[in-house]
Amino acid sequence: MPGGPAPGRAALPRIAAMARNVEIKARIDSVEAWLPRVRALADGAAEALAQDDTFFACANGRLKLRDFGDGRGQLIFYQRPDAPGPKESRYRIHETAHPGELRDTLAAALGVIGRVVKRRLVFRRGRTRLHLDRVDGLGDFLELEVVLGEGQTTEAGMAIAEELCSRLGMDAASRLAGAYRDLLEAAGAFPAAPPGGGDGA
Repeated sequence: MPGGPAPGRAALPRIAAMARNVEIKARIDSVEAWLPRVRALADGAAEALAQDDTFFACANGRLKLRDFGDGRGQLIFYQRPDAPGPKESRYRIHETAHPGELRDTLAAALGVIGRVVKRRLVFRRGRTRLHLDRVDGLGDFLELEVVLGEGQTTEAGMAIAEELCSRLGMDAASRLAGAYRDLLEAAGAFPAAPPGGGDGA
């Protein structure tokens, strides 16, 4: 329409009342090698998760359906710049008990643009989530997510993230700018689409 926003991601609209965090993602040699370092900083034991993320075409950010393989799922919309250092992510999460049906509906309506399958160990330290990820077709990664409280600045979250990176011994050269989906697309290594037909699989 005349006067509307230009297509693409150059100027993403801000959506009110979105949760925020600060993220850093880095490639690591192996989950097993980094597990003692992360465990030493964590407040408790890890939660092990299987995550199958299907990405859909979305003009205003990224939209994915996360299937945990146990009947639970999440529809996640987020806006995040592609930068190798700490970066703010704004997001909304909708819980669903029918991830297969919702995935099929969104695929028909919007089109699928990628899929990421991974096993994740989730540790927590205060308001920070520490993820050790093994991603099909890519390898192993460490991700930090500093969940920002109401009124907490992005700069404060970045400082927390950088302090944890220093304590973990994360090499700045190993940090990644894009998402797993982007890396898989660049490598031409997307997993096959999950089976359709709702939540029976």
